[in-house]
Amino acid sequence: MTPNPGVSGLRARLRAERTRLDASARIAAAEALVGTLEQLPEFLVDANVAGYWAVRGELPLNLVFARLRARAQRYYLPLLAGQSLRFAAWSPGAELQPNRYGVPEPVCRPEDSTEPQGLDLVLVPLLGFDRRGNRIGSGAGYYDRAFAFLRGAARPAHPVLVGIGYHFQEVSGLTAQSWDVPMDFIATDRELIDCTTSPPA
Repeated sequence: MTPNPGVSGLRARLRAERTRLDASARIAAAEALVGTLEQLPEFLVDANVAGYWAVRGELPLNLVFARLRARAQRYYLPLLAGQSLRFAAWSPGAELQPNRYGVPEPVCRPEDSTEPQGLDLVLVPLLGFDRRGNRIGSGAGYYDRAFAFLRGAARPAHPVLVGIGYHFQEVSGLTAQSWDVPMDFIATDRELIDCTTSPPA
C-alpha cells in the first residue's frame, strides 16, 4: 500500500510505477482482472457496460471486452462532451479517432451516443484508490462531472461504478473532496473490494 503524501506528488509517483510495468506484467494483470470482475454479478449480466481505452500504462480491458462480447453484452467507450462524458457502443473494427488528449474514442454522432444514466455498469480507470471507494484520477474531473448525479445517492446505485487498477495503486486514507463521486467497487489484478461495506475513515 502506498502512503498518501499529496495528490500531485502521488499522481506522479503512481504514474511512474505504472509505466514501469513490462508487457508480460500487464498481460498477467489483464488476465487476473477478468477473474476478479467475474466475482461481481453485474459484470456477468448487465446489458450496457462501459469501459475505457487503456493508455499510459492503464490496466488493459481487451480480455474483459472479450468476455462481455461472448455474452452479447454491449460495450461502450467514453467520448468527451464539453467538460463531461458521453458513451458510444464499440466493437472491434469500428472507427476510432484521438480526442484532445490523444485517447482513442469512437467516431459517433452526438445523437447516437448514450448519457451516463443509460449505462448499467461502468469500469472507471484510476491512478490511486482506497478501500472506501475514493479514487485519484488523471485530475481533469470528467468522470466526477459525468456521474455527479450519483453523489449522495445510496450505494450501490445505477449505474454501478467499478474502479479498475493494479493492486499497487492502493493508497491509505484518501481525502474525499466535495465534487468526488466514490466507486461502488474496486477491481484489481488481486481482488474485488466492496467499497459500499467499507467503514468510514
